[in-house]
Amino acid sequence: MDKRWKELGSLLVNYSTEVKPGERVMIAMTEIETYPLVRAIYEACIKAGAHPQVQFLSEELNRSLLKYGNEVQVEWIPEIEAYGMEWADVYLGLRGAHNLGVFWDIPSNRLSKFRNTMGKISTMRWEKTRWCLLRVPNASLAQEAGMDEETITDMFFNACFLDWSNLSREWERWAHILNQGKRVRVIGKNTDLSFSVEGRKWQVADGKINMPDGEITTSPVENTVEGEIYFEFPGVLGGRLVHDIYLRWEKGELVKATSSTNQDFLQAVIHTDPGASRIGEFAFGTNPEIKYFCKDILLDEKIGGTIHIALGRAYPDTGGTNKSAIHWDIVKDMRENGEVYLDGRLIFQKGKILI
Repeated sequence: MDKRWKELGSLLVNYSTEVKPGERVMIAMTEIETYPLVRAIYEACIKAGAHPQVQFLSEELNRSLLKYGNEVQVEWIPEIEAYGMEWADVYLGLRGAHNLGVFWDIPSNRLSKFRNTMGKISTMRWEKTRWCLLRVPNASLAQEAGMDEETITDMFFNACFLDWSNLSREWERWAHILNQGKRVRVIGKNTDLSFSVEGRKWQVADGKINMPDGEITTSPVENTVEGEIYFEFPGVLGGRLVHDIYLRWEKGELVKATSSTNQDFLQAVIHTDPGASRIGEFAFGTNPEIKYFCKDILLDEKIGGTIHIALGRAYPDTGGTNKSAIHWDIVKDMRENGEVYLDGRLIFQKGKILI
């Protein structure tokens, strides 16, 4: 087994989630390729004096549900999974990569309903546990990213094994400056989007809730969002790739949403519930070791030099109030053509923070 898995397991248990003796730890392994890391985390939990349990999940199993299940089954909240969120002090979600086409023949409205159900489980996770999520690289992820497996695996480990304490201090300095501002404006290709952040808090993501991590995030004041944004990268959700997403808001209300692919899925998602069409999150990607778009949000939203928004649920810790079963992060590449202003001052240009 690659010794880096053991090092990562220790990092997740002792740094990311700070597992204490006697705590209950749910290790959710999605796809069998995550087993080497499961083993490493389990061992680290035992050494920490905790009580780990392992749960197996798979998108192939979800496909069977969506392909053959009735409406009641599709919308049913998995009781054992939900109980696990009540039981656990700490939740570690290891997401193995899978074929994005696994749901190729599932109707968009059916897939949207299932994501709504899973969103309720996700809400329980962040409300009730200390948690950390990560995407474990494998051959499927490399294929989706258009890369070889060795390169993407090395990129993953390099992005995990950063000098978190020093980077965190620098990112906290940036967040302190951002917290003094009131209004953000984003300029880029087919993009001129502005919103208030007055009364909201910017937070640093430094390896505590995702690994690899690297973002500075906040929640816009919901009814102040004005303007348009276009995404060079496709939005990825539920195995669907939605290309050329264009969104426009007026006074916080989404008035236009188009894409060049999977338009029906885009419309189904933004109509999931009243909060799904609002911006719940705005963030800068800050991890210097994540450089390539992989069609996986747990990596892509951390790409240094990018920004992203999330449609739907806001994180209360940033002061956000928007509620939704959906939290769909969509990444915009700002490294060649993009600017961000804070109260009229240029603070970000062509992928570089200027503060």
